[in-house]
Amino acid sequence: MIIHEGYENLNLVKPVATLGIFDGVHRGHRTLLDRVVQKAKEEKSESAVITFSPHPRLVLEQNNKNLSFLTTIEEKKILLAKAGVDHLIIIKFTLEFSNIPACDFLKDILVGEIRTKYLVIGHDHHFGRRGEGDFNTIKQCAKDLDFTVEQVEGYHTEDGMISSSLIRGAILNGNIEKANNWLGYPYSISGQIIEGRKLGRKIGFPTANIKPYSEHKLIPANGVYAVEVQLDKKVMSGMLSIGSNPTVNTDINFRSIEVHILNFDEDIYGRNIIVIFRKRLRDEKKFGNIQELAEQMEQDKQETLRLLT
Repeated sequence: MIIHEGYENLNLVKPVATLGIFDGVHRGHRTLLDRVVQKAKEEKSESAVITFSPHPRLVLEQNNKNLSFLTTIEEKKILLAKAGVDHLIIIKFTLEFSNIPACDFLKDILVGEIRTKYLVIGHDHHFGRRGEGDFNTIKQCAKDLDFTVEQVEGYHTEDGMISSSLIRGAILNGNIEKANNWLGYPYSISGQIIEGRKLGRKIGFPTANIKPYSEHKLIPANGVYAVEVQLDKKVMSGMLSIGSNPTVNTDINFRSIEVHILNFDEDIYGRNIIVIFRKRLRDEKKFGNIQELAEQMEQDKQETLRLLT
């Protein structure tokens, strides 16, 4: 996949394109992307995904500190490449850009710069100033711009239509297995290992504290999870805790992400790490003393070994 920062000076020939945020690049998105790739092959053309960075909500909403998303732009690049897309066009999103009327965007950028001949959009897609660019608007504009638009239905499950917001809700509620199913791959967090309070080492369960690379990466609900840990190219099993560590901590505003890597005891401060969520083991709990906590962690370890090895 070729990545283009901006749409100027592109040399695409009649691409089949789609556009959107694609937070999570989930199974619903994959239905859309598969159609784009398929149509491009039928037309002996190239497939192109147009997306925006930073996320529009970070630009348009004043109180954006608490916004969180399923994927960073770097994660999207990897997932879109796996979907078989030929070109990824990343447009810088600004307040000025947000005020471009939908038809002007189609005429000047989609057709004028990117040279799109066939556009595939999702069932509920909106874009342009105040979200005025829906399927009907695009069809009206397409009559004068010599390109074709096709709308693809979403991906339905027993819980309804898969969407990024549905998946975010599941992760925030700790339903990691359901979220993984809707995503089509296991949810993960990338970050740097930082120094913690080293309390786990005192009870035989040393942990690596993780600082996510993105402040807007969605963090799952507090609790203990069975995870896979990727350090460089090595993948290991681990149990990860998210929360305030109530047994040993009284600061209600404190929240950490800590992983105990099974059968591993090396100094890895400063290293890059990826944790891949497989199953939620239990809620966070305040124990009566350190010994009770250690006993529970041993049970968590045995359950993690059973699930992942």
